[in-house]
Amino acid sequence: MNMDSDLQIAGDILEVPHLLQPERAHPETVAEFAALARSIADDRSQWAPYVEYDATTRWYHRLRTGPGYEVWLLSWVPGQGSGLHDHGLSSGVLTVLEGELTERTDRGVRRLDSGAQRVFAPGYVHEVVNDSLEPAVSLHVYYPGLTEMPMHESLQAQCAPAAPGLIDA
Repeated sequence: MNMDSDLQIAGDILEVPHLLQPERAHPETVAEFAALARSIADDRSQWAPYVEYDATTRWYHRLRTGPGYEVWLLSWVPGQGSGLHDHGLSSGVLTVLEGELTERTDRGVRRLDSGAQRVFAPGYVHEVVNDSLEPAVSLHVYYPGLTEMPMHESLQAQCAPAAPGLIDA
């Protein structure tokens, strides 16, 4: 009876370098972009020195670029929000670095605590707001780089019932 395991039959994969995928210099998949965001989030020295807070407008800073992608750092004082928007043709990863943010979509409201991560595809419509009493910081990775951020009608207006007597055409 043959007692060899599949590994013994196939051989050690590490001994067959031509079968291994080469290490990529830049992320290419959703998982790799999420991992990039997580690695930056985990190393405060890469982002904390750049954070600023502005009570008059949302503050943002482009932290890094790579082939076809951008990494942005945003701060949110209490009450600041993005407005309802999408990211055009860009996909993205949003990671909360400090504080908490609220994400509103047509599917509901989600609280994003420090460490939370959201991945979204082109055309994803949402609003991000700091509803807390403390400032927040978030990291955003966009692929391809962000070229537009179309604004949308408020969620309340989209979901509001028609006024009595009006007929939709």
